[in-house]
This record gives sequence, C-alpha cells and structure tokens, in this order.
Amino acid sequence: MDQQKIQPPRRTAFIDIAEKFVGAGRALGLIQPARLEKDYLLEQATEAAGMDDFGDRWFEGPMDVLLDSIHAEARLNVAGDFSAMQQFHKVLVDRLWAQMWFRRHPEILSRPIKRPVVIVGPMRSGTTRMHRLLASDRRFSHMRSFETISPVPRPDFEEVLAGEKEDFRPVLAGRIMKVARLANPRTLSIHPTGPYEPEEELGLLVASMWGMKHEAQWHVPAYGRWCEGEDATPAYRYLADLLRLVGWSQQVSSIRPWILKTPQHMLDLKALLNVFPDARLIFTHRDPNAVVGSATSLAWNQTIIYSDDPDPAQMGEEWLRKTRLQVERMQEAREELSPDRYIDVQYDDMESDWRGTMERVYRFLEFDMAPAAAGMEAYLERSRSLKRHPHRYSLEEFGLSSERVQEELGDYIRRFDVPVESRAPERKRRLALGR
Repeated sequence: MDQQKIQPPRRTAFIDIAEKFVGAGRALGLIQPARLEKDYLLEQATEAAGMDDFGDRWFEGPMDVLLDSIHAEARLNVAGDFSAMQQFHKVLVDRLWAQMWFRRHPEILSRPIKRPVVIVGPMRSGTTRMHRLLASDRRFSHMRSFETISPVPRPDFEEVLAGEKEDFRPVLAGRIMKVARLANPRTLSIHPTGPYEPEEELGLLVASMWGMKHEAQWHVPAYGRWCEGEDATPAYRYLADLLRLVGWSQQVSSIRPWILKTPQHMLDLKALLNVFPDARLIFTHRDPNAVVGSATSLAWNQTIIYSDDPDPAQMGEEWLRKTRLQVERMQEAREELSPDRYIDVQYDDMESDWRGTMERVYRFLEFDMAPAAAGMEAYLERSRSLKRHPHRYSLEEFGLSSERVQEELGDYIRRFDVPVESRAPERKRRLALGR
C-alpha cells in the first residue's frame, strides 16, 4: 500500500498563522509569555475574579501532575501553551464563581439528583447518539454544549434570570466553536455540535483538573497513568455540585432525571456509583476496531493543534491501551451491580433499528417512549444536517491493525457478543459513519 495514503491528516494553515501571531505578540510585549505554574495560575484567577475561595482544594493534586506532564511530555507549540493558559484560567475562575453561587444561594446544593440515567461506553461507541436521543425527551434533564464549556454562570446571572441581560455563555461557546473549526474543520465531522446541542458533562470533570479530555488534547501519558491509579470520587462529588448549579441555572424541576454520559465513566464507574448510588446505566458496545480507530483519530485531530510533532504510532498504542483499560474497569465495576440496574446496547442495533432499540431502552427505564418519538425524529433529522461529511480514519494511520486490536480486546468482543466487521488485513477500516 502506498504509504502516502495512510498518513494521518496534517494540521491546518490556521495554526501556523496563529503561531506567528502569538509569537509576534510576545516579541512586542503585547501578549504575556506562557506561565504554566500552579501558584501563578491560582493568583491570576484570584485577581481576575476578586475572590479566593476555590472550594475543595483536592483539585490541586491532579493540577500539579497535569502541569508537570505538560512540561515534560506535551511539547506544546506557541499556540498550544497560549490556549492552555486560557483554559486553566477559565477553569479556575469558574471554580471561584461556583463557590460564590453556593454561598449566595445555598439551596443549590440541596437540589436532589435522583436516579440519573448514565450512558457508559468506550469513546466513539455511540454514546453521543444515545445521549441526544434521550435528551430530546423533555421528561429528562440534560446539559447543553455551552454549559459543558461554561458550567458556571457569570456573577450577573440573576439579571439574566430577570430578563435584563443575555446569558453570555452561549455566545462564548459559539465563538470557541468557530475558532475550533478554523483550527481543524474535521472537528465538525468527528463531533457535530452547536452551543445548544445536548452535550456530555466532561467539562464538569475538567473543573477538577480530571479526565481524558486532557489526554485527548495534549500528549500527557504520565498524567493519564497517575489518574488511573487515583480514586476519582472527589471529582465526581464536585461534578454533582456543578450539576446542581446547572439545574438551578436552567430553572428546571429537580424531579426530572438527569441524562449523563462521558467515556470517562468507563474508567471511574466505581467513583460515579459512590456519588450516584441509584444511577441506572446504559452500556453501549461497538466493534473495537472502530472504537480504537475513531478515538485515536479524535485525539490526533486535537493534539495536532497544540503540538508540532505528535507521534501517530505512539498515539495509536496509547489509545489501544486506554480502550482496553476502560473495558477492564467497566467489567470489574459492573460485577457488583444487580442486572436490573443496567442494559446493554449494541451500536450495530442502533444502526439497523434505532426505534426498536430505543423502545427496549425505554422499557428498561420504565418510561413510555411514545411522547418522545417525535423529538427523536427531529434530532435525527437535525443531526443529518449537522454532519455533512463522514469521519474518515484508519487503524493503519496509527500503526495498528484489526488483528492487533482484536487480539487485545478479544475478551470484550466475546463477553458482550460485539459484532466485528470482517475485513481484509490493512484494507477495509477506511470509512466510518456516525459515532
């Protein structure tokens, strides 16, 4: 096979332009040099917000490890360390604002989160589609994309509730998405979204400096392995508090069950169940060839924005290892669950008969699907308009093969009877549609 055809995509010219702009700004003293140092970042956030209560300081442990890993491993380019500074600053200011809201409205922390429906599956296994189908049912609560980017309302949010101001968070989300698409237009194919689209709660874990978002954005394997050895319960407790804040800001009844999902739950299912002991779980399963290929492609397309020299083979190995660990952790945690607490859903079943599959899910949830059917149809129609181009990727781009993936994840395939596409070696994993 022509080696040219199996190289992963390169970054766009927009990043080269951004690098020159930021570099010139720093040379002229118009843009400050990056200082990815914890004390400095905390000080800058405190000064910007005029507050100093960050809440539970547990997050500083993951933050220390993440910053060390960025310095030692990430090889960030100029645009990369500039955006990292912005990201850390925003997360820290949001923590300060969150504590302000908890003091101002202590009833927020009293909001119950009863029987949430949690979608648990490997990255790229159909979790987004399941989440958005359920989110189209108004009997459930869900986060929107602008809320995972900015889960904490600004200090003037009471004026928004009074109708005196516009909530700036959707505006900010729209701007961030435009920049992201300029930086890499493939993001629209990989994960179609918009400011008001239903979205996962990954940003609520990032608020504790926790989770795979960092690993899908920067090359920080030491940080990832450190997290894998830690108890994530404190991060999930803070996630729950932020979820209460989001529900309060939405002004919706706390009786409505939340629909949650993020692939991080595969690694931290025990921590999730510590915090949400009555959660109902929907496990999604997909051909590991597609899961590993698509997940690695997603991480690659993010990382090439922030680093000039990521290694595709190294990335393939890491996401194969990560997927295997997700599966192992998920299987271990569900061994302690009663079978009436969860349901398994195959990606292929959703592809061939989404309506019949969702009817089975609704029976498990003890909800009537009929009132939700029209909303689901509308979502599917909208998703077709959002996703105009298929997500193209291959295992071979990242030094992997279907034989290797199936060898590593054969137990998972057999345990959950996951359909695996038959393919000739090094050939057929060229195109995937959907998530």
